[in-house]
Amino acid sequence: MSNKCVIVRGGGDLASGVIHRLYRCGYRVLILESERPSAIRRMVSFCEAVYDGEAFVEGVLCQRVNTIEECEKVWASKEIPLLVDAEGACISELREKGKILALVDAIIAKRNIGTTREMAPLTIALGPGFEAGEDVDYVVETMRGHDLGRIIEEGCAIPNTGIPGLVGGVSKERVIHSPAAGQIRNQAQIADIVEQGQILAYVGETPVKATITGVLRGIIRDGYEVFEGMKIADIDPRKEEKKNCFTISDKARCIAGSVVEILMNHGIMPH
Repeated sequence: MSNKCVIVRGGGDLASGVIHRLYRCGYRVLILESERPSAIRRMVSFCEAVYDGEAFVEGVLCQRVNTIEECEKVWASKEIPLLVDAEGACISELREKGKILALVDAIIAKRNIGTTREMAPLTIALGPGFEAGEDVDYVVETMRGHDLGRIIEEGCAIPNTGIPGLVGGVSKERVIHSPAAGQIRNQAQIADIVEQGQILAYVGETPVKATITGVLRGIIRDGYEVFEGMKIADIDPRKEEKKNCFTISDKARCIAGSVVEILMNHGIMPH
């Protein structure tokens, strides 16, 4: 198994929690990302390597590669390769060569945008938009609450409610959506303490104001072209939790444990 890998589609913060756990457990991981990922919690998202060439998350380094062949060198360096391949074009080639252990769809698009059970010997999807036993082999629940991390063998995750989970007793108020379409120009940085009403960014000439007082836990990359209504920032009302901006969330760790459980229950062990 030493020359086989787990493919993870997506490199946002939840995906990165899974990727980090797989790496720490000894699995070879290959991340497939889009050309313009839109992570909010950028300090804990491996997808930032698309822009910067590399990304660190809790001491683990991800390197962007341009070809599948470059992955071997990155793995040999005890790092994680990321390939821009939103369509998953490389998956069939790797599958035919017997190089895939499993595939995890961690795009969190709230819908299936192209993952099938035929892509890998074992397929896992995170969150709503997939039916276990049909689209993929397993679905892992991503909704905060009693069922977070539940492994679903038949059926679907809880449908997307559009209401963020509670953080510090605050739900929808902590998430900020773009008031307009255009290029965002950030006026505040991740981990800043911000006050309610403070201007965090401009989208074109339209100001984006903080909805609550707290720590700016995440904000989309400066210069990104956003659409009206797009999620662009996240504020944690707990000012004392600034360090959380730079660490994997409890939610991501819980989901990651479920993914590892599925792999091990299928005898898919680290190399």
